[in-house]
Amino acid sequence: MKFAPLVLALLMASGAATAGSLNIQLELPKPEHGPYHRPYVAVWVEDAKEKPVRLIEIWREKPDWIKDLRRFWRKTGRADQPLVDARTGATKGPGQYQLSWDGMDDKGVAVAQGQYLLVVEAAREHGGRNLVKQAFTWDGSVVDINVKAGTEIGQIILTKGAN
Repeated sequence: MKFAPLVLALLMASGAATAGSLNIQLELPKPEHGPYHRPYVAVWVEDAKEKPVRLIEIWREKPDWIKDLRRFWRKTGRADQPLVDARTGATKGPGQYQLSWDGMDDKGVAVAQGQYLLVVEAAREHGGRNLVKQAFTWDGSVVDINVKAGTEIGQIILTKGAN
């Protein structure tokens, strides 16, 4: 493994590797009125041109209803079923959830420094739908962003320390 330090140095010099992770705190609120069904939620990262880079997680129960996550379905859901299956977890109830993104794409390759979007989409039977897109810079600098999303997605907090 004599080449490992050289490869790492080249990645760092090219701006393709950025140490640390983007921490994502995601809140799912409980509506005050009406019947409650757990929402379907997809969380992913897109590049500045809104091309999907990394599917972080998707929470669903039945595959048929994933189409209600409209943006997710158009961008990733219908085109890459093995990826969706690999990142799928059960739906979650109201509460706070911790996720993270390590700066890698879906193929495990470090992304280049630059502008990215965190995208969170939620849809709930007999409920509403929310789509949140939050821009952030992936370049080794500090990230500290609070987003109030809506009725199906509560507060989203993005944090990352400096490298």
